[in-house]
Amino acid sequence: MLYLIPTPIGNREDITQRALRLLGDVDLILAEDTRNSGSLLKYYEVETPMRAYHAHNEHALVEQLVAELKTGATYALITDAGTPGISDPGFLLVRACRDAGIEVSCLPGPAAFVPALAASGIPCDRFHFEGFLPHKKGRQTRLTYLAELPNTFVLYESPHRIAKLLGQLEEHCGPDRQGSVAREISKLYEEITTAPLAELHADYKARGKVKGEIVVVVAGK
Repeated sequence: MLYLIPTPIGNREDITQRALRLLGDVDLILAEDTRNSGSLLKYYEVETPMRAYHAHNEHALVEQLVAELKTGATYALITDAGTPGISDPGFLLVRACRDAGIEVSCLPGPAAFVPALAASGIPCDRFHFEGFLPHKKGRQTRLTYLAELPNTFVLYESPHRIAKLLGQLEEHCGPDRQGSVAREISKLYEEITTAPLAELHADYKARGKVKGEIVVVVAGK
């Protein structure tokens, strides 16, 4: 059995009682960063052993993990924050488990794009989740595609690239298209700003260095 267990994207209290129970009951926790996850597990007094499972070793570990799970082991997969597999490692292992007849269960829980979208004030009855754009090759192609979508779209971006991204969105979508930038979701300094893309670009360009994980929501054409 493989459990996909979402972990808090900000406030530690966002984790569910069921998630904590399962993290304590499984044989092993696969963690994207054992140091980061170790802090959370220590806070909740979870003593289950951990093993690193991340983007740099997932291809090499999948076959071994499937073999271990087929012997009857029960593992949990967690990432640094949010739901495994959503712009984070997880898909390869889930697919391999499904192919091998191993049961997979994903608990409901935090995913950064959901609160960012819901609190943006931009229509969210239909939306396109893009996640992270390519850094170089294919980036302009994706931006051109997204700009023409009739529905709201959602992007993830790192803090040191946010001003550049907003400038590119302004260029492709136009300065008056509504956008929203959500930063530090569920943390003490949570900030969600909705405004025309030109205003958002000017704001973040003037700020210089910013911190925190960032979600960008843009209205459809």
